[in-house]
Amino acid sequence: MVEYLNTPLFGVAISIAAFALGQFINKKFKISILNPLLISIAAIIGFLIYFNIDYEIYNKGGSIIGFFLGPATVVLAVPLYKQIKLLKQHALPIIIGIFLGSIAGIASIIILSKLFNLDEILMISLIPKSTTAAIAMDISKEIGGIPALTMGFVVVTGIGGYIIGPFIFKLFKIENEVAKGISFGTASHAMGTAKAMEIGEVEGAMSSLAISVAGLITVFLAPFVMRLLSMY
Repeated sequence: MVEYLNTPLFGVAISIAAFALGQFINKKFKISILNPLLISIAAIIGFLIYFNIDYEIYNKGGSIIGFFLGPATVVLAVPLYKQIKLLKQHALPIIIGIFLGSIAGIASIIILSKLFNLDEILMISLIPKSTTAAIAMDISKEIGGIPALTMGFVVVTGIGGYIIGPFIFKLFKIENEVAKGISFGTASHAMGTAKAMEIGEVEGAMSSLAISVAGLITVFLAPFVMRLLSMY
């Protein structure tokens, strides 16, 4: 048993099993708060604590799954390709929307951090929260944040967008498919895209685009913002 735990297979197996459990519960109860990712995270943490298993042991396999985050993000180009004509028709408003959304995401973090007197390291770690995990952790490391902390914020942001996104659209009577997709991808990355794909093909395609473009914009904006902050 101990030899099995010390192999990458353990981390991979427990991750897949936990996510499968999350999907089963989500489909059975059909409640947004019972998000498969949220359930799987809670299940893995509970399992490791209950059996007193070190995180390093789990991460031998868990890191393998993390390695595929980048390639998985690239695969999102497939639904976008199917909607390429729609993208060409609305190219300018789409790019402007993603750009302004990315700026708003960073600006809101800085303003709220200053307002609530958060530690600077916490603020820095929060800045890339709206980009997908593979990009966010690299940005966090580059600008002096804590990647592990950033990863936590990324998960919370994604799940939050997944849950409250549809309610916001209803509240403000947003019905445009492109607008919904861009909002999901820009604000809540992969989890938002998963929800967008549930809503419709156009929403999913636009959200897939927003993930990549918002990530690229944040890569350039984050260091620039840090230089501005250091001047004041």
